[in-house]
Amino acid sequence: MTTNNGCDACRIDAQALTNEEIQSELARSPGWELAPRGGMPVICRRYTFADFASALAFTNRVGALAESKGHHPELITEWGAVTVSWWSHKLKGLHELDFVLARECDALVS
Repeated sequence: MTTNNGCDACRIDAQALTNEEIQSELARSPGWELAPRGGMPVICRRYTFADFASALAFTNRVGALAESKGHHPELITEWGAVTVSWWSHKLKGLHELDFVLARECDALVS
């Protein structure tokens, strides 16, 4: 059984990644770093752009990706930069899907 538009990290049987699995995924995700919040693991990356319009366009692409997967990051958009943070709210940790979507964000940069 799934919830939240089929989000794998929201499944009843979903498991948070172990510290070892997180380190392995980070090694496969250049530019992403672990930025714990309140004892909960979160992955973040700051992308830079030439101007606000480019940053906003990227934010919208990430938003569309998130909506399509039913799994949503924190997005901070500012002039020339966007910071994306992924974690699995239900698990209060990281799931493989967070890293999959992080790498998909990398592919959205244009």
